[in-house]
Amino acid sequence: MLDYDFMRNAFAAAAIVAIVSGVVGYFLVIRGQTFAGHALAHVGFTGATGAVLIGVAPLWGMVLMTVLAGIGMGVMGERLAQRDVGIGIVLALSLGFGLLFLHFYTAFASQATALLFGNVLAVDAGTVWLLLALGLLSLTALAVISRPLLFASLQPELAEAKGVSLRLYAVLFLVIVALATAECAQIVGVLLVFTLMVGPGAAAQRLSGRIGTTILLAAILALLEAWGGIALAFYTDWPASFWISALSALVYLAVTVRHTLSLPLRGA
Repeated sequence: MLDYDFMRNAFAAAAIVAIVSGVVGYFLVIRGQTFAGHALAHVGFTGATGAVLIGVAPLWGMVLMTVLAGIGMGVMGERLAQRDVGIGIVLALSLGFGLLFLHFYTAFASQATALLFGNVLAVDAGTVWLLLALGLLSLTALAVISRPLLFASLQPELAEAKGVSLRLYAVLFLVIVALATAECAQIVGVLLVFTLMVGPGAAAQRLSGRIGTTILLAAILALLEAWGGIALAFYTDWPASFWISALSALVYLAVTVRHTLSLPLRGA
């Protein structure tokens, strides 16, 4: 399987994206912003269609649009009660522009399918290096703001009383989510971003109550699901995105059942 260049590129790209998605996804889960990751993926599709319309690489259009949307979502509402409204408004506007771009460039239909559902086996070496750069940027930025972000996420009232700007960290975090979403869409497509951005983080949270352990588990689960999906796609000739989403769902289901039955978990 690894004798082929495209398979090595696929595993490398999936590793980068999975680790970033798992770590960022944990914070999405604890902040109750899973809808944000889903919405940003659709916004990214609009950016990709617009980029193709003007002759720019889809990834750059996706990155630009998701970052702008992330800033908009963060500015429009940092409190839980305001988030869904802000996210919904940005999502509705972006989808409207997406339809407009497709109206002007109907030949984009075949590329649109790849963006919607992903095609990790088509990732080239140049894209792998670009994903690595974006991944390092995302993780570095998240590490810098992680302590105040956790404080603002777990105890927002106390954090605000201590002088932590909830709006500032909401904006910074959603920019990081935007970068992670744009990367993730290259692997599983915009419709399945939820698979790697939320599934592993939600499952890891049920496996451990320790923050550091949970983040590590989220990254490991995302990596195993991504690599497992690619391997199964190679041997079955079924889409890799399907296998990745199926593995993510199965892992979360298994963890949820075990958690519900209150069975003891080692290391929890």
